[in-house]
Amino acid sequence: MEQHTPLNQLRVNDEVQGFYLLKSAYAKTNKNGKPFLSAVLEDASGSMDAKLWEYDNSTVGEQDAGRIVYVTGTITEFMGALQLRINALRLRRPEETVDLTALTPSAPIDADAVLARVWQLVESMEDDDYRAIATMMLQRREQDFRSIPAAKSVHHGFVGGLLMHTANMLEQAEFLSRLYGPTINRSLLLAGTLLHDFGKMKEFSFSELGLVTEYSTEGQLLGHLVIGAEWVAAAARKLGIPEEKSLLLRHLILSHHGEPEFGAAVVPVCMESELLHLIDKIDSRVEIYRKAFEEVPVGAFSSRIFALEHRVYHHP
Repeated sequence: MEQHTPLNQLRVNDEVQGFYLLKSAYAKTNKNGKPFLSAVLEDASGSMDAKLWEYDNSTVGEQDAGRIVYVTGTITEFMGALQLRINALRLRRPEETVDLTALTPSAPIDADAVLARVWQLVESMEDDDYRAIATMMLQRREQDFRSIPAAKSVHHGFVGGLLMHTANMLEQAEFLSRLYGPTINRSLLLAGTLLHDFGKMKEFSFSELGLVTEYSTEGQLLGHLVIGAEWVAAAARKLGIPEEKSLLLRHLILSHHGEPEFGAAVVPVCMESELLHLIDKIDSRVEIYRKAFEEVPVGAFSSRIFALEHRVYHHP
């Protein structure tokens, strides 16, 4: 088995030789019109930008995102961040043995315990109808719910990311439902929170390591909000759930992005949909900061983070 040095242990001028996950790859041209490959490599410890300057389009490309590659090169620094200058790059050969656990970033949680807590909250729903829909959908898709990432790259983009993201949100939903009492239908809020991203199980295509490589045809044509709402509608019909409850639950799913410019099909118009949108935003933002702090030294600023549209400061 080839030696693997975790990305978070590499320093400037280190020589790199080993297998990594190709998170993304794009063929570009420099100011002189010469082609180069801009890539992101990833393993269980983190990710790193990489550049292959002598690129002839015949080795590895955008179509290979999500696959394992063998890389040699040198660690450099660019705008305060580490970057790999690639000397050679190729796909892993079938006969080469690789420790997949070293290459697969996963949620920093105890998945068994977190999933048990999710089930505890589902079973505690006071409303029989919302509990029945949540139970049916979780039973049908429990394995995918436990294992898939919550996104391709923006937040929780690792194995177990959807479970971690949803469980965090359920804890917030539980707290808020207790805090504001009769103003909130607790069962509706918990059911909507559980199911808000279920459609991602069909929205994404996944690599051999279980990470998101691209959007599926269904994902591009419909998106996870519509897919999830359709699943809820079908489950409600099968269970004989009143139409108004089905509509409200679908509304939470379709509106949880808040505004159409951010992907919402409709804007939130009830208390539960408003809260779902806000706790989704809170948890995604916290995770973006958490990941940034793993790579930014204390007392320093990150580079500009696309999802936030600004840099973040890692204070002592």
